[in-house]
Amino acid sequence: MKHRTALAIPVLVGAALVAHVLVPTPGPADGTPSGPPPTAARASPSAPALLSEPAPSTTTTTTPEQAVRLALDGLGAHRGRYALAVEDLTSGRSAAYGSPTSSTETFTSASIVKVDILAALLLRAQDRGEQLGSAQRQLASDMIRASDNDAAQKLWGEIGGRQGLDAANARLGLSSAHAGQKVPWGLTRTTAGDQIALLKAVFTQNSPLNAASRSYLRTLMGTVDKGQNWGVGAAGSPGAPPVLKNGWLPDGTTRLWVVNSVGIVERAGHSLLVVVLTDGQPTQEAGIALVEHAAAAAVEALVRTP
Repeated sequence: MKHRTALAIPVLVGAALVAHVLVPTPGPADGTPSGPPPTAARASPSAPALLSEPAPSTTTTTTPEQAVRLALDGLGAHRGRYALAVEDLTSGRSAAYGSPTSSTETFTSASIVKVDILAALLLRAQDRGEQLGSAQRQLASDMIRASDNDAAQKLWGEIGGRQGLDAANARLGLSSAHAGQKVPWGLTRTTAGDQIALLKAVFTQNSPLNAASRSYLRTLMGTVDKGQNWGVGAAGSPGAPPVLKNGWLPDGTTRLWVVNSVGIVERAGHSLLVVVLTDGQPTQEAGIALVEHAAAAAVEALVRTP
């Protein structure tokens, strides 16, 4: 049976000291041959309680950045690093947060880069006046919905590898954070700001991607396989289907985890782009919990900001 998992390439990941640890039952690595993570790894059942808590008190002078920072600072201690960016497409408000350091610092992409690879492939097809072939569409589906690494590797080659991705990113509005790196696709570096730029290219009209390409990407991100639908979707309204892509990757030396999630959510009549990037997580489950709690707190704070 073909394994459909996300990337697992040994990489050193920086981390801070332990503040708390969830049950350290290792989930399958982002690309190990054991298959996709079990549904039990999902931590979102704890997120709705966070959404029901009173939002931080705000005044007419509270900025979105202040409101989000207050909400995230209120989450308390956590392990490792995380960076968050959120943009409300309905109100135009946005905010970014980095803990314990700057939100502009880079993180290992892991499998969220697969959205970038598909965007580059679609741009390439547009430039040639072509549609994706049936084989390409199957690879794209496997890569996004099942996070299949073999499919990603084949499409990585089709876009021209590193040079092709960098050229596409220049058109998609991403910075030069990736430039000059000679690493496998899953070890590319990214920032929360660059991921917001990519999501804007995927989910808004102000994009080099045409309407058909954007719709195709959204459809795939909205139908990820069961067991991979955790992440920023926890910030959406109850019952709203998640539209996202996740990435998870263990450090081959320390066994600390990179856990990332990017996507779009609907909350209180607002459409919001949400990015949470983490590293130094003690387990995959701990990383999922941090991603979901941070996303839920930030979205709730932003939509309630006057």
